[in-house]
Amino acid sequence: MDFDQALTEGRLIRRYKRFLADIELKDGKIITAHTANTGAMLGCAEPGSRVWLSCSSNPKRKYAHTWELVETMGGTMVGINTALPPQLVQEGIANTVVQELQGYKHIQREVRYGNESSRIDLLLTRPGLADCFVEVKNVTALSANLKVNNVALFPDAQSIRAQKHLRELMAVVAAGARAVIFFVVQRDDAAAVSPADHIDPKYGELLRQAVDAGVEAIAYQAAVSNTGIALERGLPVRLDAGYTAADA
Repeated sequence: MDFDQALTEGRLIRRYKRFLADIELKDGKIITAHTANTGAMLGCAEPGSRVWLSCSSNPKRKYAHTWELVETMGGTMVGINTALPPQLVQEGIANTVVQELQGYKHIQREVRYGNESSRIDLLLTRPGLADCFVEVKNVTALSANLKVNNVALFPDAQSIRAQKHLRELMAVVAAGARAVIFFVVQRDDAAAVSPADHIDPKYGELLRQAVDAGVEAIAYQAAVSNTGIALERGLPVRLDAGYTAADA
């Protein structure tokens, strides 16, 4: 996925109210940008960090700019816009980077399903194949402790909604369809993905239950730059790590 415009560079002043961030642009102007990320953005919202913004021409938007990327204090580019991963996965299927999800004819986005009023990110279908329900998660947090080998962690804040999605996927499998939880790691310095048990132990418990029940856990790493983002390679999903707050 290439950005359809040149992104605007700035420096983060602060992130607040979950969806807002004050940014100082290179010319010294200070603006407020929309932050399309509901998580804690651990390690990705440090004041002074370099950031990149897109700008909408929609006159009805209160905040024209959207925060897309951040360069962490360690120098890693990270994509923080949680609206992009479903598109990245769809593109990865189309260009055959994502080998695990080949063979389907149709892809639908945001389809209603389940018993808890959910929408699936991607529904893959083809006559003669079981429908495949793909729930996509954006992963930005990283454990920097060397003994756990730079593992990307999800979620970075307690998420009742993410827990619900795992229950829905287990119900999908029980009904005879295929279900996938797909972690998109929008940074290039992770060696694996693991549930962040020290942040949301219930999510970790449900993820392990879901995999045991037949839900497939897939993770891919994205190459991130200020011109575009694309899935690049698969990463292992480690469910037996049992990370604690001391490890993260």
